[in-house]
Amino acid sequence: MEFKRAKITDCRPLPNYHVWLRFDDGLEGEVDLKDLVGKGVFKAWESVEFFNEVRVDPKTDTLAWGEELDLDPYVLREKIVNKK
Repeated sequence: MEFKRAKITDCRPLPNYHVWLRFDDGLEGEVDLKDLVGKGVFKAWESVEFFNEVRVDPKTDTLAWGEELDLDPYVLREKIVNKK
């Protein structure tokens, strides 16, 4: 079985702590992240302005905020797949 790396190629913040993202294989969709707001390192998201600074980290190909906050691309991918 071949292991395929989950690579996010594009993203944009949406209202109410949702993020739209696209993977390199064409899969795209919206992920609801509001359940994480205020928990541990995600306390930083209580600032909507900070949350809206989401970007694709060029080293890890996943969603990132600042230098130390990112999310596992496999978990994000699974959330999209399970919605479909």
